Amino acid sequence: MISLRNLLLPLLLLALAACGFHLRGSDLRDVRFGFKSLYLKTQGETPFVVELRRTLSKNKMEPVATADQAELILEIVSENTTKQILSLSGSGRVREYQLGYRISMRVYDLQQVEWLPPDDVELNRVLTYDDALILAKAQEEAQLYKDMRDDAVAQTVRRLMRAKPQPQE
Repeated sequence: MISLRNLLLPLLLLALAACGFHLRGSDLRDVRFGFKSLYLKTQGETPFVVELRRTLSKNKMEPVATADQAELILEIVSENTTKQILSLSGSGRVREYQLGYRISMRVYDLQQVEWLPPDDVELNRVLTYDDALILAKAQEEAQLYKDMRDDAVAQTVRRLMRAKPQPQE
């Protein structure tokens, strides 16, 4: 005989899967911008810039080739990664690193009117370390930097969504 619990559990799981739950702001689909065109002013084609271009293109905001064609200019002032020792073992070996990723940017129009104040996206992660797992920890470090870069792209797009001309003083 089928118990009530065995009958309700699959129904509950089906209802939960069908509700379409997702965290607010975690999905960058259907993004709306307050401007029509954007120029990316960067110092080079870093992985961050490539991912930002891809994300903007996916959201129907194809960056233009020159600043003269753009309504808005997103200047990536700097992009830095850091790696600091966070803790040591009793024998003086590294146990944890703190990884950092920082993007400095500013957003303005052709008349140099700020649309967003100069701002930084700063992210940190902790990487546990073990000398016996050097290759695995190197891969984990690369994955953490990639995750931070993806998070920085998402934060940049969310900031661009709320961009509007700042009042002049």
